[in-house]
Amino acid sequence: MLRIDNITFSMEGRPLFEEASATIPEGHKVGIVGRNGTGKTTLFRLIRGELALEGGAISLPPRARIGGVSQEVPGSETSLIDTVLEADTERSALMAEAETAEGARIAEVQTRLADIDAWSAEARAATILKGLGFTDEEQRMPCSAFSGGWRMRVALAAVLFSAPDLLLLDEPTNYLDLEGALWLESYLARYPHTVLVISHDRGLLNRSVGAILHLEDRKLSLYQGPYDTFARTRHARLEAQAAQAKKQEARRAHLQSYVDRFRYKADKARQAQSRIKMIEKMETIQTPQEAALRAFTFPEPEELSPPIVNLDGAAVGYDGTPVLSRLTLRIDQDDRIALLGRNGEGKSTLSKLLAGKLSALDGKVTTASKLRVGYFAQHQIEELRPEETPIEHLRRLRPAESPGQARARLAGFGLQAAQADTICGSLSGGQKARLSLLIATLDAPHMLILDEPTNHLDIESREALVEALTAYTGAVILVSHDMHLLSLVADRLWLVKDGRVAPFDGDLEAYRQMLLAPPPSEKPKKPAADKPRRPSRDKILEMRSEVRKCEARVEKLSDMRDKLAAKLADPELYDDGRVGELETWNRKYAEVMEATERAEALWMAALEKLEKAQA
Repeated sequence: MLRIDNITFSMEGRPLFEEASATIPEGHKVGIVGRNGTGKTTLFRLIRGELALEGGAISLPPRARIGGVSQEVPGSETSLIDTVLEADTERSALMAEAETAEGARIAEVQTRLADIDAWSAEARAATILKGLGFTDEEQRMPCSAFSGGWRMRVALAAVLFSAPDLLLLDEPTNYLDLEGALWLESYLARYPHTVLVISHDRGLLNRSVGAILHLEDRKLSLYQGPYDTFARTRHARLEAQAAQAKKQEARRAHLQSYVDRFRYKADKARQAQSRIKMIEKMETIQTPQEAALRAFTFPEPEELSPPIVNLDGAAVGYDGTPVLSRLTLRIDQDDRIALLGRNGEGKSTLSKLLAGKLSALDGKVTTASKLRVGYFAQHQIEELRPEETPIEHLRRLRPAESPGQARARLAGFGLQAAQADTICGSLSGGQKARLSLLIATLDAPHMLILDEPTNHLDIESREALVEALTAYTGAVILVSHDMHLLSLVADRLWLVKDGRVAPFDGDLEAYRQMLLAPPPSEKPKKPAADKPRRPSRDKILEMRSEVRKCEARVEKLSDMRDKLAAKLADPELYDDGRVGELETWNRKYAEVMEATERAEALWMAALEKLEKAQA
């Protein structure tokens, strides 16, 4: 159990926490949300003991191991698989000792290696690396062969493999593609220990965690349920508080009006004074700080005749070697297209071709004569000049515009006066992303190509981006791991696979299911004559009945699990005098979780049996 008890902390004189408290029961998965700059990452540093609290306390069970991705793996010559294996320091030490141990110690070492399942470690590490996008061949390559973003994935694989008692993840999907993000969602949902994850990815927060810890107004509030449940609950609370504040303001105005009219009249002075005291005693109802204006204002392009881009048998690649070929595609100005495909298939290569960053190696690419293209990619954030302010960036790109016009442009992208005059090296990741988006849309492009635009943007900013893209009258080409963004913006899906680009026939949920489905069996099929006879109709009905029973059992256990989780979230249960009761509830919760896993396995087995029978 993680207990955060009335903590107070300031960073450079700015209060981030004031008597903030929260209790996270053991084994729970919790998403941490809050506006950029409120102190989410600082909370992790406080939990790890890297910063000293000014007041309060943070406590964990004795000998609890804390793990997190603090930095990328160095570019060493150690292979990826060995780098991940080394993250389990106990296993590494025991394996080394096993080479030299003598006498009774040999038996002790071997017994402990068996206890920690050391011999299956390589298979487990390989599974994690594969889920994060590394092929079997790449897992044997040295870390130095990969870029910083890919080494961040190795660092994530290492901490997942080490399986700490408390796993702290800070925006883990920022350096993952859609496939890796979906795999991580599934992995975290099954993770056997406590997880705290800072994320602005609604998909992850809806599918991987069972509670939301909200940081706002220097306080921590724990909400049970996934993100969408939190959003509805909080919205209702905000509306109630706003209504209370409105009533109180009307009451205050009424009393003040009486005071203003009668405080200097002798016969009414006493009543006026009593009302002054009532006003002074009224405790102001504070509505939680809402996000500042976070809208994006994209300039409107003029309309061009369709199509604005046409590819006829085109090929594109590097150094004369095609990555994609036989591309026959058309883009109109009202298109909203999401590019799907596993990492390395060529989504970014296609984006660069459409943006004019790469030339076609073959075929024909036709564009409208006045076509303007805006291109945003993550590497462009790093290309901002760290010594220049946002104002200086715009003055360099638009020397004819006045400072007032430049500031108005920046304000249209949520960069107010304070940020406009701050050097880019001191801006947050979200502020840099806003500036890069502004620069990408400066010329009112007819087609906007966005490669992972939501990295570093908080949830409010992502919603604002959705609104801006919905109102935008140009074409949009999207590459993103944020399925929520794709589902709200894209109306066409292109699958980039095996050197080709073609429309994807299903929707995003179908694509997600396709990615999460286990790989097809490579066992050779038996000859048709050897196929077993199809079961009778009565047998199939019996199988369907068994599936329904299994499903009902899982639903019942899930309800029990949710009720127990709610019980364990009650802070009063953790009072000193209720230790025995707490142990009972924790034991019940563990039993229900184990029963749920067994029930789900039986359900899956029954489904598989039915599907085979119906095939």
